[in-house]
Amino acid sequence: MTIRTRVTSLLGIEYPIIQGGMAWTATAELAAAVSNAGGLGVIGAGHMPTDLLRQEIRNAKAGTDRPFGVNLMLLAPHIDELVTMVLEERVPVITTGAGNPGKYMTALKERGIKVLPIAPTVALAKRLESIGADAIIGEGMEAGGHIGELTTMVLTPQLADAVSVPVIAAGGIADGRGVAAAFALGAEAVQLGTRFMCAEECTIHPDVKERIVKARDRDTVVTGYSTGHPVRVIKNKLTRIIEGLDRDNRPEEIETLGTGKLALAMREGDLDMGSIMAGQSAAMVCAIEPAAVIVRSLIEDAEAIMRGLTTTCGD
Repeated sequence: MTIRTRVTSLLGIEYPIIQGGMAWTATAELAAAVSNAGGLGVIGAGHMPTDLLRQEIRNAKAGTDRPFGVNLMLLAPHIDELVTMVLEERVPVITTGAGNPGKYMTALKERGIKVLPIAPTVALAKRLESIGADAIIGEGMEAGGHIGELTTMVLTPQLADAVSVPVIAAGGIADGRGVAAAFALGAEAVQLGTRFMCAEECTIHPDVKERIVKARDRDTVVTGYSTGHPVRVIKNKLTRIIEGLDRDNRPEEIETLGTGKLALAMREGDLDMGSIMAGQSAAMVCAIEPAAVIVRSLIEDAEAIMRGLTTTCGD
């Protein structure tokens, strides 16, 4: 059994596995490795300078001859410049977050770029479909980083019922059981971030990888509610400080304190004052492995489960 869906056909990939485009985490090395393994690797642009992102894209092209993508954070101050560069480089796929890509949709489509926006609600998913999204990434609040209010379990089937384009489930998925569950809920692909943070090809600091491997079921926390942009991270000294500021309703101080803290964790390995953006699935990540091993285990385990679920009496 091989899992083939509208997403694998749309993106020209072998398996319906998409790697999350995490800022300061998802570099060309990881994206190329996931794409070479048959999934879709994605470079996380974040606030990356345009020239640096262009070089990352070219590094990915040198590392793989398969499709890959770039995640664009639409609230980045130089987003117009980033989109222009992505058009010039003819990146095959983009995923988007923190905004509506409608302003850029015509130009992206004219270059043949597939657009996969993230939607944490049904209303936003419908709007994104109406402006031409090729598929919708439904991200539940189990995910790491900025989150919405709905869980993957309830969001995925509602999106599958609400839109006609394919739905990609994200948030809380770390193994074949999660992949199979997402398909049972109506998804046609899955996106994983935290699991791929512990790929050998991921260039984040080794101490962050070890912290994820050691994570337990309640080791993540959501902070920054008072800012209106809550974030799921692994608990540490920084989160305790922010929780206090949240209780006192001091969002400006949270924003100031949080500046640069993601890079502090991922690049410098500061486990106390860095922002370790990881999802609840961190507790299910048990090893640091090559991206190809991760992709293969996801698919093989999901296929085994799905065969069991679809076996009829007498087979």
